[in-house]
Amino acid sequence: MTTTFSFAGRTVRRLGFGAMRITGPGVWGYPEDRAEALAVLRRCVELGVDFIDTADSYGPYVSEELIHEALHPYKHVTIATKAGLLRMGPDVWSPCGRPEYLRQECEMSLRRLGQESLDLFQLHRVDPSVDADEQYGLLKLLLDEGKVRAVGLSEVTVDQVKAAREIVEISTVQNLYNVANRQSEDVLDYCEREGIGFIPWFPVARGALARSGGPLDQLAAQRGVSVAQLSLAWLLHRSEVMMPIPGTSSVVHLEENCGASDVVLDETTFEAISALV
Repeated sequence: MTTTFSFAGRTVRRLGFGAMRITGPGVWGYPEDRAEALAVLRRCVELGVDFIDTADSYGPYVSEELIHEALHPYKHVTIATKAGLLRMGPDVWSPCGRPEYLRQECEMSLRRLGQESLDLFQLHRVDPSVDADEQYGLLKLLLDEGKVRAVGLSEVTVDQVKAAREIVEISTVQNLYNVANRQSEDVLDYCEREGIGFIPWFPVARGALARSGGPLDQLAAQRGVSVAQLSLAWLLHRSEVMMPIPGTSSVVHLEENCGASDVVLDETTFEAISALV
């Protein structure tokens, strides 16, 4: 099993870090413990993480600002960001795919992150109120202008990925996917066939499968690992285009999550987990 994935001339380790939770409650405002948030970012790079995923809407803007404060200049670390969701308050998200807005947010992310070109710029949602081709076309313009080095999509169908690829090269797709929720199985299969990176958000299983004493907990206990580590190891084993980005605001949880890269699943365990859903 390969431990890295390459896109747009960059190679990153497949276990990354999602920087949504370093913001305040409801993904709104600054974190209650700013020092811990900065420590998490610095520690993840110390642990070998070289792919960090964020978005303009995280805070909004807070996550990108903290990443710049903690890690700039980024050297070997790839920073992926997103635009396309408006924020009006805690836990409130509204799609906005107007080309002029996406361009504005690209420019502002460049400023906040301190970059001349964004490593990976992802459309956070396809706005149903705006012609999709206009949204994909703006991504193509940004790529051609050198404002971004690679383009990705988030929470899309196979047909949407295909339509976007008619206009702009798509390097990654970021959809909800984990052991307990495999609603994007067809999108993952398509990405695997086409060599497109698949970034599962919410990668650690929750709910009945992961409850204390539940199926995943029992399998994890048998192997001396945590449910989070087992969930992430299953994803990494599932496909070589899989790029999980577990997030946390705690250094302790970060270190636990990163330990998943050392968990090697045999086929029997992998199939047992796969059969749970």
